[in-house]
Amino acid sequence: MKSDIQIAQNASMELIEDVAKGIGLNHDDIDLYGKYKCKISLDVLREKQQKTDGKLILVTAINPTPAGEGKSTVTIGLGDALNKINKKTVMALREPSLGPVFGIKGGAAGGGYAQVVPMEDINLHFTGDNHAITSANNLLCAAIDNHIHQGNKLNIDQRRIIFKRVMDMNDRALRNIVVGLGGKVNGFPREDGFTITVASEVMAILCLANDLMDLKDRLGKIIVAYNLEGKPVYCKDLNMEGAMALLMKDAIKPNLVQTLENNPVIIHGGPFANIAHGCNSIIATKTALKLGDYVVTEAGFGADLGAEKFLDIKCRYAGIKPSCVVVVATIRAIKHHGGVAKDELSNPNIQALSIGIENLDKQIENIKKYNLDAVVAINRFSTDSEEEIKFIQNHCDKLGVKVSLTEVWEKGSEGGLDLANKVLEVIEENNNDFKVLYDEKLSIKEKMKIIATEIYGAQKVNYTKKASNEIKNLENFKLDKLPICVAKTQYSLSDNPKLLARPEGFDIEVKEIKISNGAGFIVVLTGNVMTMPGLPKVPAANNMDIFEDGEIVGLF
Repeated sequence: MKSDIQIAQNASMELIEDVAKGIGLNHDDIDLYGKYKCKISLDVLREKQQKTDGKLILVTAINPTPAGEGKSTVTIGLGDALNKINKKTVMALREPSLGPVFGIKGGAAGGGYAQVVPMEDINLHFTGDNHAITSANNLLCAAIDNHIHQGNKLNIDQRRIIFKRVMDMNDRALRNIVVGLGGKVNGFPREDGFTITVASEVMAILCLANDLMDLKDRLGKIIVAYNLEGKPVYCKDLNMEGAMALLMKDAIKPNLVQTLENNPVIIHGGPFANIAHGCNSIIATKTALKLGDYVVTEAGFGADLGAEKFLDIKCRYAGIKPSCVVVVATIRAIKHHGGVAKDELSNPNIQALSIGIENLDKQIENIKKYNLDAVVAINRFSTDSEEEIKFIQNHCDKLGVKVSLTEVWEKGSEGGLDLANKVLEVIEENNNDFKVLYDEKLSIKEKMKIIATEIYGAQKVNYTKKASNEIKNLENFKLDKLPICVAKTQYSLSDNPKLLARPEGFDIEVKEIKISNGAGFIVVLTGNVMTMPGLPKVPAANNMDIFEDGEIVGLF
């Protein structure tokens, strides 16, 4: 079997103008970025406001494991399969981050014969969106320190500057730093730190903004610090929102590319799901809904993180609702949840499956809490035994949940036809009485209790003194009536990555509370989640290279 990059390099791509024409876009609707990439004008969404939306299909998964789940691969394969049976379908995905690409996790453009191309471009600089976000973020950081240096009329408390610099790379050495060293001309020394770009509030704002003016308004609402009286200082107090929006004037436009089978894919925005809200942009999804009869999108990591945030944050702000949810699982990952070591996952083990499948059960239950129906996609690996496959199928049948054996990695759209037909069956049967999980006007602790007990299965939530004080601070300034965005390990339903399958009797500990006022949510930090990851012992970058003729190797 060829590697992902070898398959992508042998792809027969259509000119992106022709792909755009296939979904009703003309030359004036797009800005070309070479032959195979373009941006879609924001005018397209405005001009098609009266058009009925297509049906939205959300792809999520069980809690991820080192064995892999292939959520993006299934998303792309499903979109290709729907197109193959003549259902006009557009896919809407997140943009990869350079941190995971050069680190360990990899990109987010699928794999095997269910990929988005040009793969090298998408996984590297793409159309420069992440660079624009980085520049806008760091312009604001520079303005904060400059304001203090120039006299500090806003009386910013240098000990309470909460807005951090960013870069789109894993670099643990930048988590905690000191800036302003070198004497009077270089400003005032203070503690600072970096966050990875995709975990930044500016990224979240891009993904939750409805248009350019909404983007600018949200940027202005960013709380950058507190003054010496303890009151919030906003980006708009520094008059930086206009310049930041200017830097992002092209980044706010969604990007159009294609699958290996030349079907349209809109890729835009990429917030981390274990830290931020893990969904592509509202603009991209809404544009796709106007251009296709069906839209397949994904949410990051497992349903307890990505799907919960998609449904409780993105759908709430966008006014959209899925018609069906696909929960991706692999037999290897379920066995890992059942206690099997990674090097033994190829061996059949029904006993481990019977334990690990409780994680799948819980994720299905979570989807039903939103009055939505799920289809389970078993992403097949060559090591899966017929007995194990049958076990999962029988289990889902007993639950009354449709299940499909999916082989899109190996066979492309042909391997997703059964999944496509079962998704269509659910959409036809679905009354779509979608509801969010909680009222955002509840208190922070009430909202967090609902998420922790209903979605994670926790028995209660504990708060550090620091977190409780931060909640009181937000309540004092009436900043508490926003949706909750939990920063939590992706590997477990709990906040402990070692508790696999479906743990019971555990507590969630909230260590810190942060406000992303411009994005419009409250970040609740649990466990030991890092907002600036580090590189592994052997980074993926070690195996990457480019040769004189331009050939790229090692990129998956």
